[in-house]
Amino acid sequence: MTAPSYELTHPQALEAEAVHIFREVAATFARPALLFSGGKDSVVMLHLARKAFWPAPVPFPLVHIDTGHNFDEVIEYRDEVVARLGVRLVVGRVQDDIDNGRVTEDLRAGRNRLQTTTLLRTINDQGFDAVFGGARRDEEKARAKERVFSFRDEFGQWDPRNQQPELWRLYNGRHRKGEHIRVFPLSNWTELDIWTYIEAENIDLPPLYYAHRRPVVRRDGMLLADTRFLHRRPDDEEPFTATVRFRTVGDATCTGCVESTAATPAAVVAEVAATRVTERGATRADDRISETGMEDRKKEGYF
Repeated sequence: MTAPSYELTHPQALEAEAVHIFREVAATFARPALLFSGGKDSVVMLHLARKAFWPAPVPFPLVHIDTGHNFDEVIEYRDEVVARLGVRLVVGRVQDDIDNGRVTEDLRAGRNRLQTTTLLRTINDQGFDAVFGGARRDEEKARAKERVFSFRDEFGQWDPRNQQPELWRLYNGRHRKGEHIRVFPLSNWTELDIWTYIEAENIDLPPLYYAHRRPVVRRDGMLLADTRFLHRRPDDEEPFTATVRFRTVGDATCTGCVESTAATPAAVVAEVAATRVTERGATRADDRISETGMEDRKKEGYF
């Protein structure tokens, strides 16, 4: 008879760590919230949060920072999940900040950077003292600097040199009134870990993550969906139809897709295992503004 093994597999260890982080935040903070865009990382985060508190409901609201340029399929998915689970959804709209003059829209640059103002306003208006985000350290070099508990000052800004130590996975949530903590339960996950978990747990995602036919345009070496939000360059951007999928989902004006025939989680796992470029590096135009583009935005208060 084979003796039982008490050693966790890699996915089980990642899940256990995330569940512990969710419970630690619930025990430490008064008003946490979970950023939920309908993207794969936020979907996995919500799945883990439900496991952490089962059979009780998730004890904090979901927050979506809506640029107004989201993919229709993602908004439909978000609303279906909220209705099915009966969770509270808080939506911060970039359009409200444009209308009130807090930010100015540049049609050439898109709205992604404008989310920072809307996010900080929403956190302040709702009085959130901890906000869960789905960032992972493998995505981008600035995100690799993040602690699991990432301190933000009274202006919502991040200073990578002024972070609290996390020795032996001991998390320090100390902060003063007006400050808050960003919490990243998926910090130690990779894109491959995410997809392996999605396959194992049979997690439903927006259909954009799987191969489908759609009109696209080629811009700066990327394929962008030809949506009503995209302002085509008249000289060299003729749309054509391709079989693609999205590795990450965000603002439709800056989120690229990749040519792919992967139509199932297992096929995506195989595809991701073979790739050597991160999803943000391959498909996010907003990360290409400069070598320090993401870090500059994070210092301002971005996700």
